[in-house]
Amino acid sequence: QVQLVESGGGLVQAGGSLRLSCAASGRSFSNYYMGWFRQAPGKEREFVAGIRWSTSYADSVKGRFTISRDNAKNTVYLQMDALKPEDTAVYYCAAGFSATMYNYWGRGTQVTVSS
Repeated sequence: QVQLVESGGGLVQAGGSLRLSCAASGRSFSNYYMGWFRQAPGKEREFVAGIRWSTSYADSVKGRFTISRDNAKNTVYLQMDALKPEDTAVYYCAAGFSATMYNYWGRGTQVTVSS
């Protein structure tokens, strides 16, 4: 059983930056594949970034977002730079044993980018 809590969302102007954090419970954090997803109003949830030892990104955020993890702190981060209005969404942290199968989800944190 893993519990995930996101934080760091908020309102930012286009071109600005935010860093999201995901704090995870449990003693096996380093074994999990972690991911960030987002869901914008009227759209389906989409993959943003993932990490275990290597990283992967959606094409829409490559070069702007960076995912990282601090296993000692049981925390995953998403550094978001050069934000665009289309990045506006609820961002969710997820964990699992596979890059394609996520078993645990946080409740989400709102990111709003104004133009």
